[in-house]
Amino acid sequence: MGKVMVTGSRGMLGRAVVAAFSAAGFDVVALDHGALDVTDLSAVRKVTTELRPGLVVNCAAYTDVDRAESESALAMSVNALGARNVALACLDAGAQLVHISTDYVFSGNKGEPYSIWDPCDPINTYGRSKAWGEYYVRSLLPRSYIIRTSWLFGPGGDNFVATMLRLARDGETIQVVEDEQGCPTFTEDLAGAMVDLVRTRAFGTYHITNSGSVTRYGLASLAVALAGLPVRIQPVASGEFPRRAARPRNSALDAFPLRETIGHLLPDWQDAVRRYVIGLTSTGVAQS
Repeated sequence: MGKVMVTGSRGMLGRAVVAAFSAAGFDVVALDHGALDVTDLSAVRKVTTELRPGLVVNCAAYTDVDRAESESALAMSVNALGARNVALACLDAGAQLVHISTDYVFSGNKGEPYSIWDPCDPINTYGRSKAWGEYYVRSLLPRSYIIRTSWLFGPGGDNFVATMLRLARDGETIQVVEDEQGCPTFTEDLAGAMVDLVRTRAFGTYHITNSGSVTRYGLASLAVALAGLPVRIQPVASGEFPRRAARPRNSALDAFPLRETIGHLLPDWQDAVRRYVIGLTSTGVAQS
């Protein structure tokens, strides 16, 4: 496959992707936002032409869900037009593309996990921007993988689990919504699955998360318990936390046909949270 170019390489997922592909023996070129702004089509084409990667992994994204409501142009520029730009550059260079999308392309009104064949129906600006990004990649570049994932946590970036542990260290009661269901995903597990997927050359759309689903309240409760922090977690309804952007109530993702393609599913979410919290504790982060 040759060289692997990773955009958004200094983000939480980007770091894990660089590490996973490097460990797998690929020649990785890591490009953070300072090195490559995906909203600049000419710059994306220039860099891709110069590097001639066999694969591009696009981790560059605008991820502030609430702020996207007031910065819709910026969110669309990065998540929609940025995806278009990377896809066009890959088309010119003859490169394959892994594009990262989200569970938020769905409304959350389905009573069971979403499959890869369910139509997108986002309820906030962030979700719409990611849905348009998918559309551009799918339309422009058949040799691509669109990976929807959700509730990411891992080293090197802020995330829900880390936030819960930080609040728990303050020793006060934490209120967490109990009516939002999803699939937590450890960035290291996701990145490893990406390596396995690109080796199959089975292009298409995939849902890749850790196995199983849980509420935000359940996720916070397990993380705090694993860290040994004696703090009370209080379940509350999402309506008690007014936010600019609406959230899907059920954004759990059905992994079919991931096992049929790469031969395995990711470990269950409880195991993933345990490994993450142990890693934080061993470095003193969870206790500081």
